[in-house]
Amino acid sequence: MEIQIDASVRQCWPETRLGVLTFAVEVQKEAPGLAERMASCLPSLRARMEETPFASWPNLAESRAAFRACGKDPGRYRVSSEALLRRIRQGKDLYQINSVVDVNNLISLTSGFSLGSYDRDRLEGPLVLRCGKDGESYEGIGKGSVNLAGLPLLADARGPVGSPCSDSPRAMITETTRRCLCLVYGFSSRAALEAAVAEAAEAFASLSGASDMRSWIVE
Repeated sequence: MEIQIDASVRQCWPETRLGVLTFAVEVQKEAPGLAERMASCLPSLRARMEETPFASWPNLAESRAAFRACGKDPGRYRVSSEALLRRIRQGKDLYQINSVVDVNNLISLTSGFSLGSYDRDRLEGPLVLRCGKDGESYEGIGKGSVNLAGLPLLADARGPVGSPCSDSPRAMITETTRRCLCLVYGFSSRAALEAAVAEAAEAFASLSGASDMRSWIVE
């Protein structure tokens, strides 16, 4: 699978990288063992929230700064990991979608990175991470129209399909998905991104039954 990072993003934020995982999967309504894994993570996450503002949260802080450098206010267009953390801080339950998306969200919470999981069979042609152009938009999953101008986004041959803020429904994971692409949107160090990719690979394999796993870094 050809995946590139466009100069439009690199010029704004040179430390841009993508962690990539591809795997085969049979998507279920729930991921066995996920509730227990999440419950074990929540106390430490809540404790960190008491001590560390999101603007200083490892990996999330760099993502917020990258949004701003590309031209988007991270206070209005939330990095997806921050949106999840805010739900926890407000005492709300996380959305329960399916065995892949829920694991995706778990790793986003624990790593601070935004993760996006996509149905590979609904993507067309090479993929590129670039800055959104004036006039570009799509309907975000559960969010209505998302103004993509100045937002780091993932595009295929048909146009924008995802972002570290909110994804389009066009390639979202459903129970018919059999081949998955997961991207870790990295705007901090390579070492931190590699650790998150390894964490994601273990979680997708153990909690969602992923197989035929491949992973690499695009920079």
